[in-house]
Amino acid sequence: TEMVVQPAEATKTIAVVGAGPAGLACATTLAQRGHKVDLIEKNDRIGGQFRLAMQIPGKEEFRETIRYFANQIDASGVNLKLDTEATFEMLLKYDEVVMAAGVEPRKLDIEGIDQENVVDYQTLIRDKTPVGKKVAIVGAGGIGIDVATMLTEPTSHSLDDWLHEWGIDKNMEHPGGLYPYPDSFSDKTVWVMQRKEGRVGKGPGKTTGWIHKRTLEKRGVNLLGGVSYNKIDDQGLHISVGKKDQVLDADSVIVCAGQVSVRPFEGMWQEFGGKLHVIGGADYAGELDAVRAIRQGVELAIKL
Repeated sequence: TEMVVQPAEATKTIAVVGAGPAGLACATTLAQRGHKVDLIEKNDRIGGQFRLAMQIPGKEEFRETIRYFANQIDASGVNLKLDTEATFEMLLKYDEVVMAAGVEPRKLDIEGIDQENVVDYQTLIRDKTPVGKKVAIVGAGGIGIDVATMLTEPTSHSLDDWLHEWGIDKNMEHPGGLYPYPDSFSDKTVWVMQRKEGRVGKGPGKTTGWIHKRTLEKRGVNLLGGVSYNKIDDQGLHISVGKKDQVLDADSVIVCAGQVSVRPFEGMWQEFGGKLHVIGGADYAGELDAVRAIRQGVELAIKL
């Protein structure tokens, strides 16, 4: 009742740049209304951040959201252009331009950040980068916690394994069907760090955050708050916690320090005038919220 998708009064040619959640929602809704839509994506497949998220344990269902939008692209008649980099000149010919180019990892200004063993979270998840046995994760927001969970996930994780990990006694041999259970330490040494003082893992999900934090604690992950990052060299990651300096002899350093908006040729945007519309991560790169991005896409599509 809030967002009613009705046929457009006049058909327009519209370019949507970026096939992440915001772009997918906008493009398919525009096409359903009767507009001629080109969905331009620089990668070889749709999904954006969802394609990364679905590889995190417990978030596999995002694969189904991507499948849904793939079907909607076919059903609505969106013209999907993969492996295509949008240019300023290309977009000038359209009646309307929707910029939904998403986000990229924030770069940190730390001495040694260009070392070979430093990788950002997008590259790690996309390329399955080998990380070794000792891993330092810079950033303890939702992405840092997700990466730590992924790296410490047991290779065998059946239902029985999961029940045992959480102390559930299927045979009801212990009081209340619960038994004392051992912590399931990972074969990796992992540090998850944040600059902010206080408890690590407080940010992600008010209802589920404690589960992720407890899971990491059970796997022996080191959670450190109030950390200053000094430099990265062949010895590892040099940090200070309070007034105490230490070196983490990490094989890899993974940067999960937030995101910034991807806004290609932003200096020329004013030349589009009122026909340019910015949504999703390109609009705001704070804690990623797929619900917000998808809603933004649909709301814009209804207005155009």
